[in-house]
Formats: sequence, C-alpha cells, structure tokens
Amino acid sequence: MDKPNFISDLDFNILKKMYPNNINEIIEKLNNNYPVQYLIGNVNFYGYQIDVDERVLIPRFETEGLVDETIKIIKQLNLVPKIIDICTGSGAIAIALSKELKCHVTALDISKDAIDVAVENTIKNDADVNYLIRDIKNCDIKEKYNVIISNPPYVKKNAIVDPKTKYEPQKALYADDNGLEFYKIILDKSLNMLEERFLIAFEIGEDEGLDIVSYAKKIYPYSNMIIKNDLNNRERYLFIVND
Repeated sequence: MDKPNFISDLDFNILKKMYPNNINEIIEKLNNNYPVQYLIGNVNFYGYQIDVDERVLIPRFETEGLVDETIKIIKQLNLVPKIIDICTGSGAIAIALSKELKCHVTALDISKDAIDVAVENTIKNDADVNYLIRDIKNCDIKEKYNVIISNPPYVKKNAIVDPKTKYEPQKALYADDNGLEFYKIILDKSLNMLEERFLIAFEIGEDEGLDIVSYAKKIYPYSNMIIKNDLNNRERYLFIVND
C-alpha cells in the first residue's frame, strides 16, 4: 500500500521505523482517519515533547498561540505568575508555561486517564505542575491565582468536525449551551479564585468570542477584553485583563 497523500514524508518514515512489520495495517488505519499523532505517540508542543494517546485530546498548533500570547501578557503586566490550567488534558499548556516562566502551575481535569498522561509528560519534561482530578462544574477552588488559562471543550454538539476527532475523548471536545458551557462555569467560579490583578486566557471557537465577552462583562465590567486571531486569521483567543 502507498503512503496516503495527507501524511508527511517525515511522519511516514517515522511510522515505517516504528511499525516495520505491519505498515500496511497502519496505512489502513490512517485511511480510516486514525490520527497519526496517536500512532507516533507524541507531538511537539511549544518545543516540548508531549506524549498522546486516546486518553487525551491531541494538542493543536493553535493552542501554542494561546501559550505564546499568555506569556507575553504576563510579562507585560509584570505578574509573578500563580497559574491554574483548567481542563488540562495532556498537560501541554501547563508544562509549557511552567518551563517558559520557570514557575509552579496547578492544573486540573475531570479525567483520571488524562491526568495520568499529564503526570507522565510532566516528569518527562521536568516541569513543576501539580495535578488535581476535579470536575470544574462541581468543585470549589480554595487557592488564589492571578492567571487562569483554559482550552476547554467548546465544540457545539451539532458542529461538523474533522473525522479524525472521533478517536479523541469526546468529553474534551463538545460543550452544551451552544459551546459556551465551560466558559460560563469558569467565569462564574473565577470570582472566588482570582487576585486583584489578573489575567484570564481562553482558547475559543471562532464564532464564540462576542458571546463570551458579553457574558464576561457581566462579571468583570471594568476589565479589558481582548480577542485575538490565530495564524489562520480566525478568532481563537480571548484575554480578560484586570491590571
């Protein structure tokens, strides 16, 4: 069987080395939309190797933009970062921030399976992250932070998605309330979690920004709301800044 056109030569050469005796079976999986990242077993995220399998969502390139912009704003605000990453998944965001800012990060996720992967990634990358298995809908966070970051589930239940996502944990993708469910929950809970000067950093769906801003302004009417585009010029990030 031939290499599928949508797979890079680099990735295919890796797969041939990993699966020399059953490469045809691997090609068949690829042709059935199985993610190449799961077959290889890791991705490069912000320069760090993050292991992935079906227990976690595959970190996307767009999310590197969230990390990059968050680091810039933290430095602009001259914050000594006290960060919580909500819906951490593989730990990619928390690990990158911990390493780049040389700080401790708290991260939580509802999935024990995801936390298991994240812990392994944290050890591998020698990052300073403490993980909590928590359902953000039903938990109280006692500590105070000055940075909340989250790439929560935000895909609308009826959205047309890449067929590859069927192999990823569905709870990490889809949200109720037209995709806004977790933004509202996090914003509601943030009031009791944040110090006076703070940053909230969200990855968002490309048509969700104005709705999230509208809700956020009810809670933080005097804070600065900044929507930024990703490299494909789609609205992808929302930053709420109280300086």
